[in-house]
Amino acid sequence: MRGIEARGVAKSYLSGSKQIDVLRSVDLDVQPGEMVAIIGASGVGKSTLLHVLGGLDAFDAGSIYLGETQIHALTDEARVRFRNRHVGFVFQFHHLLPEFTALENVEMPLRIAGTAAAERQQRAQTLLDRVGLSNRASHRPSALSGGEQQRVAIARALVARPSLILADEPTGNLDEATAADLHRLLRDMHAEYGLTSLIATHNPSLAAACDRILRLEEGRLTPA
Repeated sequence: MRGIEARGVAKSYLSGSKQIDVLRSVDLDVQPGEMVAIIGASGVGKSTLLHVLGGLDAFDAGSIYLGETQIHALTDEARVRFRNRHVGFVFQFHHLLPEFTALENVEMPLRIAGTAAAERQQRAQTLLDRVGLSNRASHRPSALSGGEQQRVAIARALVARPSLILADEPTGNLDEATAADLHRLLRDMHAEYGLTSLIATHNPSLAAACDRILRLEEGRLTPA
């Protein structure tokens, strides 16, 4: 189990000749096993923050540690390997591969990592069973409901047994009842798998279910 720490993280974009400062000296401490919600207005930079913390995007200044690992000091190649092994992502739009079955989608991180076929199939099926989709393993995404697709995405995020889950509006595209089911599943999986979790959300129910709530505003994090 690993916590995540950020110090002075800054990230800017150029829009024409104008510099947009999205993150301005962000400081963050999330303890191992903690589940933290990040709230804030649309466009404030919540997705950018998660992408930076998880090693998907580079950043301009600062430091990020996942446990003892200095994410900011890794080469691009090493960061990809580290991210694939230790960080699981869940997005608002599931990004499942349409030509593959649910089982094959869940297997994908292990396939990329070179895990043997028998092991990756067993681990993927175990997670599909756990998220309530044992009878949907052979279905392609087009045959699954929105909630089922997001359950597949959660299983895929967990199959490599990561330390950290980063979820970006994971229920933002779902109806209220389905979203409530996914809230419970995320909380259950967080506890069951001993995860550290950061969830960017507009949903007050999901935020309230977390251990702490932080607000991203004007490029900085503050307690909500």
